Amino acid sequence: MLHLRLIAPSDRTDDVVRLIEKTVGTTHLVILPGAARNPAGDVVLCDVAREAGDELLTGLQELGLDRTGSIAVENIDLSLSRRADKAEAEAPGEGADAVLWEHLTDATHEESTLSVTYLAFIALATMIAACGVVLDNAILIVGAMAVGPEFGPLAGVCTALVQRAPRLALRSLVALLVGFAAAMALTACFSLFMDGVGLFTKEQLEADRPNTGFIYAPDWFSFVVAVLAGAAGMLSLTSAKSGALVGVAISVTTVPAAANASVALIYGDSNQTLRSSEQLLLNLLGIILAGTLTLLIQKWLWARQRARSGTH
Repeated sequence: MLHLRLIAPSDRTDDVVRLIEKTVGTTHLVILPGAARNPAGDVVLCDVAREAGDELLTGLQELGLDRTGSIAVENIDLSLSRRADKAEAEAPGEGADAVLWEHLTDATHEESTLSVTYLAFIALATMIAACGVVLDNAILIVGAMAVGPEFGPLAGVCTALVQRAPRLALRSLVALLVGFAAAMALTACFSLFMDGVGLFTKEQLEADRPNTGFIYAPDWFSFVVAVLAGAAGMLSLTSAKSGALVGVAISVTTVPAAANASVALIYGDSNQTLRSSEQLLLNLLGIILAGTLTLLIQKWLWARQRARSGTH
């Protein structure tokens, strides 16, 4: 269930209440006349089944409530109510399959913004991966994958393509490209420092690396894994099962490939630089393709579900 806290101008409250009452899957409607001060208006509270949430949010936006008032949405972790159970049963489809497009757009907007924190995370992740590359240490590689924040901008690109949101697409691409460029540049400087103090050597990079050699050996399996991870990642975001994102992060070799390319570049190993860059681009492409296709399929399936329920 979702909990909605709405602030409506007094002259629009009746329209808001009628919309809520006619939306299948809503319950626990509360109206507090004149309770809001900033902006001034009436406070309307209600609960709605997740599978009916997108329809209700769309209707509230059509009433202009996002401009003249306020729409706040929270997840309800526990609701002990027969009315809530009845509302969920009446709503079409399953809550786990529903996509809240406004929530997804807002979440990817936040995760795909180029910020100091985002740059710090991706740079630190790439440096950790650089240590894993030189030491041929798979544990460090996995740790770097988990730290890397690059799935946020990738999800932003996918969402922007499906929702036709050019500003979100531009913001996501800027975060992705600038983030990786800055991380690789800082990792190259870090590698030079580590070489200067004798902790990195060219011999370590070019030695047999059974645990991390796959990073600069792109093949079809790399693309297949990236596609599967991209689909799993988008399902995780749209179903609010964020725990799966950790598994997605450690399934693809984006950050490790960027790190390997940076280290190889300072040692003049053009083969590893090019092959690692190819691995990076292959993974990014696979995730974007799969993520976009997953959202399109979800949008189509949910539209069919709503159309089917509307005919009965």
